[in-house]
Amino acid sequence: MKVVTVHLPEPYLQAIDELVRRRLYPNRAEAIRMALRDFIRSEVQISE
Repeated sequence: MKVVTVHLPEPYLQAIDELVRRRLYPNRAEAIRMALRDFIRSEVQISE
């Protein structure tokens, strides 16, 4: 995997941290990876 640096608004980080706290994701990176995966899948479907 490659490392990508992004700047996120504080409310986004708070929401991600809440998902991690609820144990829906093991950590921030995994939550962001899953969100990006879902976003890319939905965008590719719309474009096709």
